[in-house]
Amino acid sequence: MTTVDILERLIAFNTVSDRSNLDLIDHVEDVLRHLGARVTRITDPDMPKAGLVAEIGPEGPGVLLSGHTDVVPTNGQNWTRDPFRLAREGDRLYGRGTTDMKGFVASMLSTAGAASKMDLREPLKLVLSYDEEIGCVGIARMIDRVGPLIGKPSLAIIGEPTEMQVATGHKGKRAWRADVTGDAGHSALAPRFTNALNVAADFVRELETIQTDLAQNGLRDDAYDIPYSTVHVGMLSGGRALNIVPDHAEMTFEIRHLAQDDLDELEQRIRDEADRVRTRHGPAAGLELHRITAYPGLETPGDDPVVSQMVELAQTRKTKVAYGTEAGFFDALGIRTVVCGPGSMEGQGHKADEYVEIAQLDACDLMLRRLLETLKA
Repeated sequence: MTTVDILERLIAFNTVSDRSNLDLIDHVEDVLRHLGARVTRITDPDMPKAGLVAEIGPEGPGVLLSGHTDVVPTNGQNWTRDPFRLAREGDRLYGRGTTDMKGFVASMLSTAGAASKMDLREPLKLVLSYDEEIGCVGIARMIDRVGPLIGKPSLAIIGEPTEMQVATGHKGKRAWRADVTGDAGHSALAPRFTNALNVAADFVRELETIQTDLAQNGLRDDAYDIPYSTVHVGMLSGGRALNIVPDHAEMTFEIRHLAQDDLDELEQRIRDEADRVRTRHGPAAGLELHRITAYPGLETPGDDPVVSQMVELAQTRKTKVAYGTEAGFFDALGIRTVVCGPGSMEGQGHKADEYVEIAQLDACDLMLRRLLETLKA
């Protein structure tokens, strides 16, 4: 089967992150076992979801290809075609996940088919995950089992859409929910009570101060459009009625940080500010932080030989990307890791009528076939 044929089948599986991905995993596992791959399914302990680790060829370091199986929702988007049915129009293939990132997964499986027919001296290794789109949740749950299964490949390629450029870095992320409490009362007597929204707003101002300091005095990497770590408040809600002083508020915020930043130190700074805000507002005020998600950044040195190898294989240039990926989890295992895949995240990622250009898929196939040639006996 061609990569496009494989992609058509993958798009037909509705693997939005709030749904199970097991039908897709069943299909892919069946395909890989028919190719003679050694396959291990990693089932989530709490949800009807799973990932896979597969290996084709002899034992050894080999190289690793990795992608996620989930996609973002289509609800509320103005699609002009069925998002879960691949549509070819001119030089484009339309469907949810064509760019992010079932296009690369299809190329992975096509490459696995080619590898199964070759005499390899080192193995081709594959990892498929789930729930990447909600904060790299799946790979975080899988990684303790993935590590011993994959060993130490000489190279890991995470196939997020980079327009086939070789991305050597991206920021990491930590996200929190802040539960803020005060005490309720009649709004006519508001000064006598602790308004939870006022406490939350005070904390928002302190986070803004931290952001300003990072922009002015923090570490910088001019390879990024925003060259410093950022603190962002995304949601704030609270209150029951206009005439009741709010006794509860909830906010969510995140740090997107340079890989070089001391994130534990930055998190402690935020927790210290939360303590100061709570103290300022008196004994009725509460402000508790709960971490929601986290994933590490990536910083592969641009002069690493694997980067030069990848630039040659992809016949492109190196870059860094603004969005997060699962790459940092593999980098943390001591595996030299890059991000490279077909499609444009800025142009197509998470949008209605998502598509990937056929030329991008062809370029990915060519890169991975060149990679296979380096594994031949």
